[in-house]
Amino acid sequence: MDLASELAPFSPSSELLSWVEKRVNGLLEQLDTRATEIRLRDAKIEKLTLELAHLRRLKFGVKSESLTASERDLFDETLAADVAACEARLAEQRQAAAMGPHLPLPEKAKRERAGRQPLPEHLPRVEHLHEPETCTCGQCGQALMRIGEDVTEKLSIVPAEFFVERHIYPKYACRPCETLIAAPAVASIIDGGLAAPALLAWVMVSKYADHLPLYRLERQAARSGVTLSRSTLADWVGRTGVALEPLWLRLAELLRQGAVLHADETPVQQLDPGNGKTKRAYLWAYRSNALASDPPITVFDYQPGRGGKYVAEFLRDWQGALMVDEFAGYQALFRGEVIELACMAHARRKFFDLHRANGSPVAAEALRRFAELYAIEVAAKGKTVEERARRRKETSQPLLEALHLWLQQTRRSVADGGALAKAIDYSLRRWPAFARYATNGFYPIDNNPVENAIRPIAIGKKNWLFAGSETAGQRAAAIQSLLETARLNGIEPMAWLTDTLEKLPSWPNSRIDALLPLKKPV
Repeated sequence: MDLASELAPFSPSSELLSWVEKRVNGLLEQLDTRATEIRLRDAKIEKLTLELAHLRRLKFGVKSESLTASERDLFDETLAADVAACEARLAEQRQAAAMGPHLPLPEKAKRERAGRQPLPEHLPRVEHLHEPETCTCGQCGQALMRIGEDVTEKLSIVPAEFFVERHIYPKYACRPCETLIAAPAVASIIDGGLAAPALLAWVMVSKYADHLPLYRLERQAARSGVTLSRSTLADWVGRTGVALEPLWLRLAELLRQGAVLHADETPVQQLDPGNGKTKRAYLWAYRSNALASDPPITVFDYQPGRGGKYVAEFLRDWQGALMVDEFAGYQALFRGEVIELACMAHARRKFFDLHRANGSPVAAEALRRFAELYAIEVAAKGKTVEERARRRKETSQPLLEALHLWLQQTRRSVADGGALAKAIDYSLRRWPAFARYATNGFYPIDNNPVENAIRPIAIGKKNWLFAGSETAGQRAAAIQSLLETARLNGIEPMAWLTDTLEKLPSWPNSRIDALLPLKKPV
């Protein structure tokens, strides 16, 4: 459209013509931006809708008979949790779309409900009275009179004891002007759900910290006369996992602010429904520097493989010193801005295994030398960074130089291909990375802190056998990150998660750091 020719009959001034043209161009740009937003929103909703349809087909379709009965139970509960998580994400997208100005709201799919079972009468009731902020009519100033109440009941728990919370909302009315008033309903993670925050926390801690499958929790509840089906528990797990995901993302952001990190990975079996078997995935673990004064953080990241690209994707543009094992996937990082630190415990372990196998005197000598280095670290525990750096410079560096020279000399007299040769070669191959910790007082000597975080999960795998899907693995990684970080900070996970789930529905995102399980600075 040529604005100049269109407006020529009206003889506008050049200033007016320029203003109109800029205004029209601005409006056209806004329309293009809005159209792009609509396309992106619709694409995301379409993606979630297709994912939900796929999960429902898996849930209600024929299961592979190659799975055992216990494996099918675990698959069913994981799939149900995934469906609930997908529904929650889809609801979030629809709600975000509804809040956008002048954007049409997509039709919301009705959620199928099997009907809510009444809570057992024999459970004790703990009542919470929610009075309005004022009992004076806001219209005419007259005193309000109570005319009734609304009561909702949520199932809650203290360990080994179920009880019912009664939330009572008295309703007041003003006779002269017929105004009604009542306290607003308490926000909940799961709208209309019967689970109180404490019960949701119990389920999550039991599943992800104690590694108990949901069918065991179902049995525990049944012993108290409470019916909690696995499908209900799985629904809670999926929706609670979505609610907690922002905390995990923020925890990862804070972790990447550290100058020194630990990293490690452990294999996890993931169900492959198409083949009726399992395939290997990996749980990556990242830990903040145990020598730092900041609150400790552990973040798990579930990925379908072990390639170095997954580490690079998680760390993004992070720069610093990374303590790792010899896995080749890390090497690309060390060709950039990341400094390599090698785990001294891994080097020592090679000689320890050799000595335990055949009592090798060479291995015994190596262990003695490693013990001297660790004794210095034990003596420096709790000291300042400056003091630790001084001790390492004066004592550790001479011992490391002597150990390096001894390894080189010993290797010349050891035949190739043997276990002793392999143990020595492992240390010599990465020696600069092994010895680098002694150059200052801030680098850790080994990777034990992150290995200690992984160990409980490796043991727990014997209970839950496999991850039912990549979504389930990612959800487990997020929740285990929060629970393990709480443990590292001396925070009781059950108490923290209960309090967090109570606050989270109405908590502003700008204050999300206050909900993280990190000990407050003294």
